[in-house]
Formats: sequence, C-alpha cells, structure tokens
Amino acid sequence: MQTTMKNLGAMTLAATLLAGTCLFSSLAKADVAAAGATFKAKCAMCHGADGKGKASMKTPDLASADVQKNSDADLGGTITNGKPPKMPPTRP
Repeated sequence: MQTTMKNLGAMTLAATLLAGTCLFSSLAKADVAAAGATFKAKCAMCHGADGKGKASMKTPDLASADVQKNSDADLGGTITNGKPPKMPPTRP
C-alpha cells in the first residue's frame, strides 16, 4: 500500500511538471511570434528583415557587438523611446 502511494505521488508530480512545461512552452512560443510580428511591422523597414541593418539608411546590425554590449534595460529604453531624429519611439 505504501509503495502504491509513493508511485501515485511520483506520477502526480511528473504529470504536474509535464503540464507546466507544456503551458510555459506555449506561452513562450506566443511571445516569440508576437515579437516577430512587431519587429516585422515596426523595425524591419529600417533594420532589414534579418536585423542586419541597411547601409543606405546607416542603421546598425542588431547582432553587432556595439548593439549587443548594451543591457536589456538600455535596449528596451532605445526601442521604447527611439533615437531622435531617425528612430521613432515604439510603444506597445
């Protein structure tokens, strides 16, 4: 009887972890899809669909060391507030 209860507890824990993983995975996929749509609508026209920038507009490659050295807070501030006079603010 005690072994059965331990097995039941272990199966319940495993099922809960699996359900939580699936739930968070779905939410993460939705976030990535939403971010991609936002980039395409608001950023790709200047930074290119691949984020490599456009030489004719002198926009930076978003994967470059100069951009990537910024903190998440700094990047978020630049996206939200823009970089006048060329980059407009992007607010949700």
